[in-house]
Amino acid sequence: MLKKLFQSLRPPKRRTQQLRSTPEVLNSSQHSLQRAQFSRYAVNIVERLQNAGYQAYLVGGCVRDMLLNITPKDFDVATSATPEQVRAEFRNARIIGRRFKLVHIHFGREIIEVATFRANHPQNDEEEDSNQSSRNESGRILRDNVYGTLEEDAQRRDFTINALYYDPVSERILDYANGVHDIRNRLIRLIGDPQQRYQEDPVRMLRAVRFAAKLDFGIEKHTATPIRALAPMLREIPSARLFEEVLKLFLSGNAADTFEMLVDLELFDQLFPASAQALEHNPTYTHTLISEALRNTDLRIKQGKPVTPAFLFAALLWPALPIHVLHLQDRGMPAIPAMQEAAHDLIAEQCTRIAIPKRFTMPIREIWDMQERLPRRSGKRADALLDNPRFRAGYDFLLLRESAGEQTHGLGEWWTDYQDANDSGRREMIRELSTAKEDGTGPAPRKRRRTSSSKRKRSAGAEE
Repeated sequence: MLKKLFQSLRPPKRRTQQLRSTPEVLNSSQHSLQRAQFSRYAVNIVERLQNAGYQAYLVGGCVRDMLLNITPKDFDVATSATPEQVRAEFRNARIIGRRFKLVHIHFGREIIEVATFRANHPQNDEEEDSNQSSRNESGRILRDNVYGTLEEDAQRRDFTINALYYDPVSERILDYANGVHDIRNRLIRLIGDPQQRYQEDPVRMLRAVRFAAKLDFGIEKHTATPIRALAPMLREIPSARLFEEVLKLFLSGNAADTFEMLVDLELFDQLFPASAQALEHNPTYTHTLISEALRNTDLRIKQGKPVTPAFLFAALLWPALPIHVLHLQDRGMPAIPAMQEAAHDLIAEQCTRIAIPKRFTMPIREIWDMQERLPRRSGKRADALLDNPRFRAGYDFLLLRESAGEQTHGLGEWWTDYQDANDSGRREMIRELSTAKEDGTGPAPRKRRRTSSSKRKRSAGAEE
């Protein structure tokens, strides 16, 4: 896979992808697209805008995916009409965004996104209007409301395969950047100078990886070469935006391949610095655990099963946890408190890069906490753990750890058998467990101290 994805990474001569001033026009006989394949609402929007005197086309991912016989997730329209002009044509339209104004037109649950043709930003600071466009010192675009022509809109799009415009009225494709050629050759290629385009928006580096993994395309060598050097620019991206981008990377059904590419291009280090360090210090275990978790995620997505980001992040961060635990234990902290504090510190540290919402950080800690509780099965604890709402996630995570080579003395198999056993079988398993402890073939039983009732209550609460 990787050999195919990275065609040649030898330092290239600087070459800019040239766009045509006039597009290559593909008539209906030269391509496979038909207007009936597209959302009727999107086609209706294009027709109404054209009838109102504006240019309008279906654009981007929906055109690309249709050419690849992939069912698009959404349909986007590009037009010469401004957001205010689009809203005037459709009563069910709403203008959204400030950095990049768009129009959402609602048809029940379906939303069609309509964007006005954009132009390139002025290169001269004196020409730049901060209300319309702005950049930071490194060149990253902060505001993008500079409207332009169809030709200018094609030039400022990120990849050639996303710069295809389909007119459902005439059933023609307008191709300004050899996008059809790159689709046929299965290549991800940036439009323009790669270094400049990444500086405008470093997230494009992640998008290149995501499209390559999703479409099973190679990354063209001029597009791939600057990524390693520019990867640290991802630190400038707001952590909330990176959270959304990471979900797209790992929840699109191609997470395992995505991970390999992120590591190879040194992008993983910028997203998960602690896990990247664990990958360096304990490569076999870390790589195996993360890869296995991502393969399982891909399988569940293909099977139409639900996937929780909490489990995903728990797996991505787990290999980094032991380092934090050992550091605290070396300072004299007991094992369980060290585990709890290390988990808190690791998640807090990760959230400075990727803003994982609290609705996911809490389950992450609960999944990790279950790893400490699952070995404690004596008495009524096993049944209490089975009733815990996080048991299934904790159990699955235990099996994941075992598949990566962790030694748990058959704990995963024991819990598998316990779930399948009837009541009498479960009682027998608990008795065997106690017998093994007494015989010295298992972990020694814990000595209980006589305490006041209040202390016993506090102790019981700490184990829940």
